Amino acid sequence: LAMGGTSRKLGLKGEERLTGRGVSYCAVCDGSFYKDKTVAVIGGGDTAAEDANYLSRICSKVYLVHRRSELRAAKSLQEEVMKNPKVEIIWDSIVESIAGDTSLESINLKNVNTNEITSLEVDGVFVAIGADPNTCLVKDKIQLSKTGYIITNEDMQTNLDNVFACGDIREKSFRQVVTAVSDGAIAALAAEKNI
Repeated sequence: LAMGGTSRKLGLKGEERLTGRGVSYCAVCDGSFYKDKTVAVIGGGDTAAEDANYLSRICSKVYLVHRRSELRAAKSLQEEVMKNPKVEIIWDSIVESIAGDTSLESINLKNVNTNEITSLEVDGVFVAIGADPNTCLVKDKIQLSKTGYIITNEDMQTNLDNVFACGDIREKSFRQVVTAVSDGAIAALAAEKNI
């Protein structure tokens, strides 16, 4: 099983229409399209902090928009973001709406404490608010974690004989391409061994 995960969306009007036209869910994939431009990253966890730091090497300005008054990212990532001169954190704010006809032009932010709405002109927005595993196909058939990821042992074996899971669908600490590829290699070798 290698069905991966799906990035969580903001759920805003126009988001689908502007995906690939200013709205993105992968800084590494799409960051180079915004060289010397202004972007916003939405989120406050590890991925959002990593994305903000990564994009600061490409973009002229990065806004990190977080709904709380402190980041949830690892301390080392927080420190890197805080001292990065190209990153400006906008605290206690959520994206209320996105604007643009054929491409993203701006996002409207709502301060969760004051309800004040402000407009922020950006060329791109990177949504980093998590992902959900694509496990609906195996729900109630295989052991899942509380958050819906497939539980495996270190050989990628699930609770069912000869059923293996790998990649972003699996319960684990890190979800990166390199870990998914490693999982896949282990699962393939373990499956072959069990034949």
